[in-house]
Order: sequence, then structure tokens, then C-alpha cells
Amino acid sequence: MEQNNLDRPDPREDDDDYIDDSFPLPVKVLGWALAAFAFAIFAVTFNNSGMVLRAGFFAKAFAVVVGTLLGWGGAMLGDAICRFARPSAVFTSGGFFSLVFTKLFWIAGPQVIGLVIGVMVGMSQVLSRI
Repeated sequence: MEQNNLDRPDPREDDDDYIDDSFPLPVKVLGWALAAFAFAIFAVTFNNSGMVLRAGFFAKAFAVVVGTLLGWGGAMLGDAICRFARPSAVFTSGGFFSLVFTKLFWIAGPQVIGLVIGVMVGMSQVLSRI
């Protein structure tokens, strides 16, 4: 098996013509940015509070931009917390569905919580000034 690896040289070892075509940002960073943008648009579109109803188009657009940025930051902060605090083993006494819920929470729970808080805080800060 090791002989096969020696016979086929790694194409990345040629430093003079190696071109790194990989995307510079991790996919999850872009995914959480798109999720924050979608949630910010959803929150502005379907919100019937007085703050949103009396705001004009540009105020709502600016609220979406600020909400997206803060939501993305909240998701990245939630991802850092999740990486730090994620347990390596999960024990439950609630059965299979409790285990599934716990695993799903640790996959995306802190990120979603940070995203929602960030979008709502960003939008409320912009729209409360109008």
C-alpha cells in the first residue's frame, strides 16, 4: 500500500505551478451569512410592529443590512461557543428523541440563537431611531 503512494507523487508538491483554486472563505461562514440575510428579510417583511410599519423602504433596507451583519456576527459567536462547550458524549434518560434533540441542538443551536438575537438587535437599533 505504501508503495502505491510512493509511485504517485502528490501534484501539490510542485510549488512553482501549484494554483490554489479553493474558495477563501469556509462554506459555513457563507451559509450563516445567507441565513442571517434571509432571516432579516423575513423579519422585516412579516413584522407588524409599529416600528417596522412606519419605516420607509431605505430604513427597512438599512435595517436588513445591519441585521444581517449583526446576525452573522451572532452566529459566528455562537459557533465559537459551540466549539468550546460541545460535549464529546451525551447521556440522556429521555429516550431516543431526547438524544436526537440534544444532538441537533449541539449541531446548530447556539448558532441559531446568536443569529436570531443579532438580527433582532440590529434591526431594532436601526428602526428605533426613526
